[in-house]
Amino acid sequence: MVTVHDVARAAGVSISTVSRALGSPERVATETRDRVTRAAAELGYRPNHAASGLRKGRTHAIGLVVPDLENPYFASVTKSVQARARAEGYEVLVADSDEDAAVEPELIDALAARTDGLVVASPRSGEAELRAALVGVTAVLANRELPPARKAGSGAAAVPFIAVDDADGVAQALGHLSALGHRKVGVAAGPASSWSGGRRVAGLIAAAGRWDVELVELGNFQPYFAGGIQAADHALASGVTAVVAFNDLMALGILDRLRHRGVDVPGEMSVVGFDDVQLAALVSPALTTVHIPLARLGQRAVDLLLARLRGGTPVSGQLPVELTIRGSSGPAPAETVS
Repeated sequence: MVTVHDVARAAGVSISTVSRALGSPERVATETRDRVTRAAAELGYRPNHAASGLRKGRTHAIGLVVPDLENPYFASVTKSVQARARAEGYEVLVADSDEDAAVEPELIDALAARTDGLVVASPRSGEAELRAALVGVTAVLANRELPPARKAGSGAAAVPFIAVDDADGVAQALGHLSALGHRKVGVAAGPASSWSGGRRVAGLIAAAGRWDVELVELGNFQPYFAGGIQAADHALASGVTAVVAFNDLMALGILDRLRHRGVDVPGEMSVVGFDDVQLAALVSPALTTVHIPLARLGQRAVDLLLARLRGGTPVSGQLPVELTIRGSSGPAPAETVS
């Protein structure tokens, strides 16, 4: 039996391109579309009729693209998206890009052919690449904003989104550290491709003058436990008395590395994370972090998508966040307080 894989191989294209060429031909270049249809005809390929129904919006399924399912943050978002979707009669298909921006367009293509619409969470792709991947796709964004294309006459509208107030979150964190006497604070930033990471760094820079704090940018690190281990060594070398990490996984790595190097937390170094994943409250000392309402984030993303699917007018926005103070932050060492 001839499969879509055989057609893709014969035409020299990806499986997702075959799906688009046969199901949404307007989204494929004429030359590519002709090559696919010719290969399908020569091989005697007959598209699955159920899949044809999917392309007509009768799947009662939505797709979710995330950068890393091993990250507790995205595991929580996935769980809330599934709960909300199922309450509305939809199933959820999930794809993980493994923090690889180059993979995201193909995942979007593949899920778009099998679902009624997509929630794309924290995509790492640049604006142009993401906009191109979403052409013709009913989608909403979580933790990312994609403004309308600047090119005149492009017709590309803004994609509905739900995000969190990153700037206020890091301002709360920096204000807390300032009140504890910290005057030199390290910033352990996430991947340069992270939209929310860029907003958090910008928010810290904007708040530094207000709180009379000198920021030391320690660098960009992978948003994992191992990234935090690297960041901790940079923090110790820089002479800061506190570190604000891109996310909780990095902050947990910082805590672990400081412990192994004999640095007392919070006596000699304070650490603040961002996200408030479940692990944050289980370590010792428990992690001070910015709490994101992850359940609401996933639910709102699904509501935005359903509004689009049902012909409504989705309203983009951002959710408030709140600093949760725990044991990993304390007064600056006495000799550093001016």
